[in-house]
Amino acid sequence: MYKPYCKPVVVAAPDIKVQKSRISKLVVLACGLLGRLYLFLVLGIARMVLRNGKPLFEAYKRALEGKSRCIIAFRHPNGGEAQLLMWFFLFKLRSLARKAKVRFPRRPYVSFVYGYEILRWGGAVARWIMPGLLCVPVHHAKIDSAGMGRIMRTIFEGPYPLAIAPEGQVSYTTESVPRLEKGTIRIGFQVAERLEKDGSHIPVEILPVSTHFRYGKMGQWSLNKLIRKIEKYTGFRGKKDGAGFTERLRRARDFILEQNEKRYRITPVEDQDFSQRIDTIIGAALDKAEKLLGIHPKGKELVERLCHIRQICWDRMVIPGLSSLDSLSLLERALADLTAGEAWHASRHMELVDFVWYFRVPLPVAGDPLHKKIEYAQNLWDFANRTMGGAYSNRVLNVHPKRVLIQIAPVINLSKRLKEYKKNKKDAIANAMKDMEDAFLDCIARAAEYQI
Repeated sequence: MYKPYCKPVVVAAPDIKVQKSRISKLVVLACGLLGRLYLFLVLGIARMVLRNGKPLFEAYKRALEGKSRCIIAFRHPNGGEAQLLMWFFLFKLRSLARKAKVRFPRRPYVSFVYGYEILRWGGAVARWIMPGLLCVPVHHAKIDSAGMGRIMRTIFEGPYPLAIAPEGQVSYTTESVPRLEKGTIRIGFQVAERLEKDGSHIPVEILPVSTHFRYGKMGQWSLNKLIRKIEKYTGFRGKKDGAGFTERLRRARDFILEQNEKRYRITPVEDQDFSQRIDTIIGAALDKAEKLLGIHPKGKELVERLCHIRQICWDRMVIPGLSSLDSLSLLERALADLTAGEAWHASRHMELVDFVWYFRVPLPVAGDPLHKKIEYAQNLWDFANRTMGGAYSNRVLNVHPKRVLIQIAPVINLSKRLKEYKKNKKDAIANAMKDMEDAFLDCIARAAEYQI
């Protein structure tokens, strides 16, 4: 038996073989039986409420009839959106459409795009479920012609919609749209152009979908409990010393910020605000991760550096092209494990950046809606979690929603914009991106009207 001389934090693992994406009746059956239980017990989702469902029903019907190709662009603020939307589309959509007197010609499925890293940290369950639900894997930080080819074919051939998160990853906020990547719009235009060349003239439509959590009476009690938990970790006494709601959050936030500055040996500049201090921490954390990995910054953009670090870390913990660790000598195995451990430590800095870049939102005040206060407190706890070496997988929803609003916006027809695209691709993509962002902002505004 292999016994490492010095036991590392994590051990290296062989590459993960991904099965071909398909519709597995067994996986669908299992998700139908256990999926709702998972959503309730893990994500705490008691009920889903569809709002403005007409564009969704009509877009799905056109796609299933072969009259269009549909890309569902869904917001990804909490991390569980893909799971809840997958269950909703598979097991709830058809009955809701019938109530609206819309009948689909076949059972509605959907193909979600997901990052390869999910198969790495998601374990055997994810590796069984994802391919069996027609999901398509792709690398975010390195050339993946095979992954992009699968995405293009899925849209081009149809008939099932392809679901992509234009934010690229979890964005940690439902109240704003921090950033959108161009990939969704670019892919849509490329498929629309290809369909036109083939003479089919089938339109390619983008359907914006946004999800929003709402909380009942237990939400306030859970919020108070969560704030006390944060104060326990940060050493404050909460209501016992007379601090108000906003002040309790502010001093916990500032304490966690200060601990990160100490960690990276940063001396705060006088009069810098929270966002500026976060920027300094981000720079220091990225530098630290890159030095630990022995790599140079790839690109000038923060997101490029972040994704590059993430990819390198995973490739050293789960070794590409290696089918079995038994093929390594004991010495090589020990070195692979040590390298994996170093990558794990580097990824702790990356995970901090992954979160704090988004955590630059105003402190809530006592009069704000409950969902806004809860979202901030959830993120404040995650700030502590990342500071302590945690990752997204350690991000726990301490307050479970009573309702999840699924807010739908009208479709964006990219095929009607092909003339503009052929004339000036950059402007056409920018205009479509602006329309998609406006659609998400409109969903946010309309969701604000719904309160329990």
